[in-house]
Amino acid sequence: MKIEEKQKICADWFKILRDKICFEFEKIEEEFDKKFPAKFIRKNWNRPDKSMPNDDGGYGEISIMKGNVFEKVGVNFSEVYGELSNEFRNEIPGANENPRFWASGISLVAHMKNPLVPAVHLNTRFICTQKSWFGGGTDLNPAIENPQDTIDFHSTLKKACDYSDSTYYDKYKKWCDEYFFIKHRGISRGVGGVFYDNLDTNNFDKDLEFTKNIGLAFLDIYPKIVRRQMTKKYSDQEKEIQLKKRGLYAEFNLVYDRGTRFGLMTGGNVEAILMSLPPVAKWE
Repeated sequence: MKIEEKQKICADWFKILRDKICFEFEKIEEEFDKKFPAKFIRKNWNRPDKSMPNDDGGYGEISIMKGNVFEKVGVNFSEVYGELSNEFRNEIPGANENPRFWASGISLVAHMKNPLVPAVHLNTRFICTQKSWFGGGTDLNPAIENPQDTIDFHSTLKKACDYSDSTYYDKYKKWCDEYFFIKHRGISRGVGGVFYDNLDTNNFDKDLEFTKNIGLAFLDIYPKIVRRQMTKKYSDQEKEIQLKKRGLYAEFNLVYDRGTRFGLMTGGNVEAILMSLPPVAKWE
């Protein structure tokens, strides 16, 4: 299969997953408030690239919803291409040989109004230079942990991993725990999940299926967790805990997150890249 065919298959899937998630999240908002349900607002953007004819470097679609359950959730799709900057080529496999790149993916961050509903992150992507690979993952970020939510989230991801390879879950859970660790604070960002990168087993169909299954596992379990917790009463003290936890989330994304750095270093849309930041947060 030609690389262009692989790219189209992946970009089409990321759009499909985006639409499935947006539909399900809007259903949750409607269940919570049938009179005034929140809806996603979608906005397109184009990526200029001076290395391409007519400054064409791809595009993206931002989907943002601010509702009564999802205080702020962004579900973004992008398909970008062009030439990596000199300072970034050493960090991307295959870019030293040729600085041209292509990347597509879905990126999601949800910050919830009720502090008993955990925030969450999902990202899956396909990147091509002289090499090509999949990456991504999902992790749960509760302000106040509910042990059953954590168990259900991880067990769903384990099933998705085991379907492809019995070694994946332990390996990618460990990678997630290490990656989402806020070193300057000495604490984890949340209760983990799975994280993987540079996935290329020389079997495109298998690697794509795994990436699809991670997205579908998220779509299966996270709405269940939201529905379980969204109508529960919470205190001002619990809201305060959430706001401080959001501050840690913002610190990680601005200091360590590879996706944020990749987007900014490749001329991505700043609004789309920084949609992961919470609407309100506190630091002490």
